[in-house]
Amino acid sequence: MMGSVEFEHPQENNSAHMTTSPLDPEEFRRQGHMVIDFIADYYKTIEKYPVLSQVQPGYLKKRLPESAPYDPEPIETILQDVQDHLVPGLTHWLSPNHFGYFPAAISTAAFLGEMLTTGFNVVGFNWMASPAATELENIVMDWLGDMLKLPKSFLFSGNGGGVLQGTTCEAIVCTMAAARDQMLRQIGRENIGKLVVYGSDQTHSALQKASQIVGIHPKNFRAIETTTSTSFALSPEVLKSTICSDIEAGLVPLFLCATVGTTAITAVDPLGPLCEVAKEHDMWVHVDAAYAGSAFICPEFQYFIDGVEGADSFSLNAHKWFFTTLDCCCLWVKNPSALVSSLSTNPEFLRNKATDSKQVVDYKDWQIALSRRFKAIKLWLVLRSYGVGNLRNFLRSHVKMAKIFEGLVGMDKRFEIVAPRHFSLVCFRVSPSAISKANPSLSDHDNGKLKAHNYELLNGVKCVVNEVNSKLLEAINGSGLVYMSHAVVGGMYVLRCAIGASLTEEKHVAMAWKVVQEHADAILGTKIIVDQT
Repeated sequence: MMGSVEFEHPQENNSAHMTTSPLDPEEFRRQGHMVIDFIADYYKTIEKYPVLSQVQPGYLKKRLPESAPYDPEPIETILQDVQDHLVPGLTHWLSPNHFGYFPAAISTAAFLGEMLTTGFNVVGFNWMASPAATELENIVMDWLGDMLKLPKSFLFSGNGGGVLQGTTCEAIVCTMAAARDQMLRQIGRENIGKLVVYGSDQTHSALQKASQIVGIHPKNFRAIETTTSTSFALSPEVLKSTICSDIEAGLVPLFLCATVGTTAITAVDPLGPLCEVAKEHDMWVHVDAAYAGSAFICPEFQYFIDGVEGADSFSLNAHKWFFTTLDCCCLWVKNPSALVSSLSTNPEFLRNKATDSKQVVDYKDWQIALSRRFKAIKLWLVLRSYGVGNLRNFLRSHVKMAKIFEGLVGMDKRFEIVAPRHFSLVCFRVSPSAISKANPSLSDHDNGKLKAHNYELLNGVKCVVNEVNSKLLEAINGSGLVYMSHAVVGGMYVLRCAIGASLTEEKHVAMAWKVVQEHADAILGTKIIVDQT
């Protein structure tokens, strides 16, 4: 029998290339200081970078080696590669000139909280795994719920409770699973194909994804059309009519997602009337306030959630506009046992006296995954480091800047505001009349109006207004000076200026408007060729 042969890698015994430990406290201190300095310098100089990354797909593969290094490399070399190769491929969400989508506002407190989260590296699936992680989350969620003036029925102090999820999609999946199982216990699991989920055509796509995951038949997903007459909010009357039609067809209404601050234009669904309709049919109502929810710590905005007492669950993303790092979705439910019933598993290796006592919360049963991070500590630091008063002022300053931008748009007659500004998002576009004046061949010379009066939709002049606004946005973002995003509502292509980055000041808002105007000057000065096909 042939003896085994061991091959020695020529560098394997070269101790000079090996570190003594993957976690050496003093080396951690030295390298940690370097990384903090690197990030602080990045924040200080962030405006020198194009807001939107200018690289092409596949750029990074050309810059990095084909395989991982065998020997360790110093942190100095790695950070230099971050600067040289990764930073050019970033879209700078923390730039004061980033106005796209919704903000990803962070803060010193949240960053330091994230360091503590990572430093402890707690895997807090149940109370016993780290009692402080669970109990701090209980406390912080009640603190924040109280700041928002949520009904006590959503808080631990009122037999409800809150949990930190990763994203809104996770929050909706969990609540929809709870609603599904509650309903199927009444009508039989064989009837899952009859369950119907309702939202509007402005509801975030997370609702549709959650429906797919939870097992709702694709034909039973309702994205109810909204119109300008309700400022694109979901109409209770149309919801009721849709539900009645479904019931007549033998279907079972299950779940309504009402939104306060929709993704496209921050439309606000009327919670009270919608909850009344839903409760007539024993439906679960979830309120998605992912972006706008943070504003409700300010008394002047709390009327937007009038009627929330009729809902079953409520969520907001602290990682959007509450100065907390990704990921941190805050979900409150009135009936935690519904979540636990649907999401709990109890393998032998997790059995313990605290769980068996029923006196503690095991958050593994409130979420999809088993493992979970100690997220509460960063939210705790944000609340303590700034206090309610300062947090309100931060939010109000963003709303004030949005009002300034809205005023600038209003003073330029070539533009129009296309949706009410409720919070710190301004939706606008170059108006059809401005495009008509810039291109007389597209207008009716007798009255100066566009041919067919709405040439986004009618008679041979295809989507010209939308095309002009699309080109405007492309030019703005291509400049690298500013980044904005778009939406399409009621067939209109609109530009979105979402103010909320932690570093944004009034001077950045003024500069952003200047960039918009300069590119509008160039585009409106160019003859538009209309596709007649």
